Amino acid sequence: MIDYKGIITIEPGKRGGKPCIRGMRITVSDILGWLANGMTIEDILNDFDELTENDIYAALSFAADRENNIFQIAI
Repeated sequence: MIDYKGIITIEPGKRGGKPCIRGMRITVSDILGWLANGMTIEDILNDFDELTENDIYAALSFAADRENNIFQIAI
């Protein structure tokens, strides 16, 4: 699993406090939704050149930890 602590950020005034990628307005939920709708990692990277493959894996790792109730991010 990738260490997402430096990648996933939570800011109360941004996207309603949802977990975002590196302070951008792209949320973990956005990435999960794109993947769930059939986009590949390559598709996402082509559409959003500000994202990296590590960002996508960080979103997946964060979501897995959140599902297992073990995530911790300092706000």
